Amino acid sequence: MIKAVIFDMDGLLIDSEPFWRDAEIAEFAKVGITLTPEIAMQTMGLRISEVVLQWYEKHPWDKDEHPLPAVSDRIVKEVIRLIQLNGEPLAGVHEIIEFFTARSLKLALASSSDMALIEAVLEKLDIRHHFEVVHSAQFEAYGKPHPAVFLTTAERLGISPQQCLVLEDSLNGVISAKAARMKCLAVPEDAMRQEKRFVIADTVLHSLTEFNDSVWEGLNR
Repeated sequence: MIKAVIFDMDGLLIDSEPFWRDAEIAEFAKVGITLTPEIAMQTMGLRISEVVLQWYEKHPWDKDEHPLPAVSDRIVKEVIRLIQLNGEPLAGVHEIIEFFTARSLKLALASSSDMALIEAVLEKLDIRHHFEVVHSAQFEAYGKPHPAVFLTTAERLGISPQQCLVLEDSLNGVISAKAARMKCLAVPEDAMRQEKRFVIADTVLHSLTEFNDSVWEGLNR
C-alpha cells in the first residue's frame, strides 16, 4: 500500500527543462563548449555540479578564469531568473496534488536541483505548503541515478521505501526511484517518450492529466 508520494520537480511540476538547456548552452559557450538542445538533454536528471564536471572532463577549460563552481552558480541563477519570469505549472499538477492530499497521503519533493532553485519554483507555483519534506540531492554524496535523495526523503517522512511512489520525468530519476525499491510513475517529456528504458517504470503517462483512479489502483496492486 502506497503511503507517501515523492515528486521530482524539473520537467514534472514545472516545464523548466527548456530553461536548463538555454542556460547551459549559453554558459558553456563562454568556456568554449558548443551544446545543442539535444546534447544538453543527455544530462537531464543530474545535479548541475555533475553536469559541469562531466563537460569539463570531456572538454577542459581554464579553471582559473572559469572555476567549476562559478559556472554551476551562473547556470542556476539564470534558470531561477527564467523561472521567475516565465515559469508555469505543467498540466495536471494541482489536480494530482489534490488527488493525493484528499487521500491523506504524505507528500514530499526530491530534486537534483539546488535548494535555492527548488524554493524559487515552490514559491512561483505557490505549492510549498503541500510538501511535508523538501530535499535536494545537493546535500547527498551522490545524485541521481543513485537512490540516495529518495531514500533520505523516505526516511524523513518516516515511510518505508516500499510504501513510496515516485513521480519522475527523467530516465535518471526513474532509475534512482527503482534502485530505492519504490514504485515509479514516469511522465517523460515529448522528446524522450520513445526511450525504451522507461519500461522499468511501473507506469508511464504522457501527462499528469492522464492520472486517474484506475492508474492509482494499478500502482497499488
